[in-house]
Amino acid sequence: MRTQHYIDGQWRDGASGRRLAVLNPSDESRLAEVALGDAHDVAAAVEAAATAQVAWARGGASARAGALRRIAEGVRRQELELARLQSLNNGKPLAEARLDVADVVSCFEYYAMLAEAAERQADAPVPLPDAGFVARVRREPYGVAGLIVPWNFPMVTTAWKVAPALAAGNAVVLKPSEVTPLPELALAQIAHDAELPSGVFNVVVGTGIEVGAPLVAHPKVRKVSFTGSNAVGQRVMQSAAEGVKGVSLELGGKSAIVVFDDADLDQACELVFAGAFMNAGQMCSATSRVLVHEAIADTLTERLAATATALRVGDPLAEGTQMGPLASRAQLERVLSYVAAASVEGLKRLAGGERIDRPGFFMQPTIYADVPSTSRLWREEIFGPVACLRTFTSEAEAIALANDSEFGLVGTVVTRDPARAARVANAIEAGLVWVNMPQLIFPQTAWGGMKRSSIGRELGPWGLAAFQQVKHVVQPVGARP
Repeated sequence: MRTQHYIDGQWRDGASGRRLAVLNPSDESRLAEVALGDAHDVAAAVEAAATAQVAWARGGASARAGALRRIAEGVRRQELELARLQSLNNGKPLAEARLDVADVVSCFEYYAMLAEAAERQADAPVPLPDAGFVARVRREPYGVAGLIVPWNFPMVTTAWKVAPALAAGNAVVLKPSEVTPLPELALAQIAHDAELPSGVFNVVVGTGIEVGAPLVAHPKVRKVSFTGSNAVGQRVMQSAAEGVKGVSLELGGKSAIVVFDDADLDQACELVFAGAFMNAGQMCSATSRVLVHEAIADTLTERLAATATALRVGDPLAEGTQMGPLASRAQLERVLSYVAAASVEGLKRLAGGERIDRPGFFMQPTIYADVPSTSRLWREEIFGPVACLRTFTSEAEAIALANDSEFGLVGTVVTRDPARAARVANAIEAGLVWVNMPQLIFPQTAWGGMKRSSIGRELGPWGLAAFQQVKHVVQPVGARP
């Protein structure tokens, strides 16, 4: 198990020699001690990336695509090992972790294909109204990209940034979460084994203050991509603005699932649970605001409460576990503070609301009913296994309630009426809306939201464009190049 920084193609201890304990959230045992980085390690990684980037970009898209495919194959070969490592470090059930690893493979393969397609379209001609001139467009890398990823989806959010950044010709410095660095360090070893040139992919582990801040502020970092909380995202944007850097932000969500009176109740129950409690609710895309038509509210509420009570919470590596622990003690305490707030507000609790009395950061899946739109639990991102229900009487009311949020990341619509599904999906202010299906994410479709949820988009061709700059070359017809 790798526990050092990966800088310039080598495994290195941190400049300070300090180490950080990484815990298993299932039993609070120590999984490993990893190097704890600081600004000196960031500087070394950025210098290595800046040196390597020019040759990486000039090497051509076909060579970059080959490297991405080798990384994808390396991840595929270690699929079960990597999934187990995710479960141990993050706490998600093994079945969920295996889906995540498959997502990583798909992402690297997709951007390998996109890199090759982009190469075929390089220097594309641009039609001009004046026949005396010709123009062509180029898409060029920024240079060094600083990537900061969270702890809730190890390797997944990393792949969403690293694969397009490398495909576009950038070299990268990655700061994984200090809570879940082990899967990212394993990915660095896979990149090394895939013979990625030294300095093209670097990983420095540490806190946001000691590693994230100097990474964003470093003058040789020309593009910053951050996924995390709104509070930290604002600071990232402020720092990036001082250097006039390119910046992409994937931030919070407080999304809604809208269940109409004609919905299949079995399907509706499954989708509500998956949307609120997958990954123990630690998802920016969690549809934790549950809007239910009043005609079916009593029946669906009863089913949801029964399902929550019966949900198998436990060891993420155990067969049949449906929900694991929260990823850290700090996150558990944060979620429990919302439960305390619900008690002060007098909210009606249907299920859960307690920490499970066992080692580890386990909590019962929790459901509140008749939650007013003024409640903190309705308006704020909890990032834990807590769902809030309220009813609506009309389509217009459902849309208004769904859009009454400062966030606009995703949404889900459950109805048997195709016309209604289209109307509501179109009206919801979100970057992605699912209709009658779980939260499947494909690398071909964009990821990102509206309002305070995002700046920019990841995945799809938009994810590649986020790491490219546009250049036009214009000259007279017949001019010598």
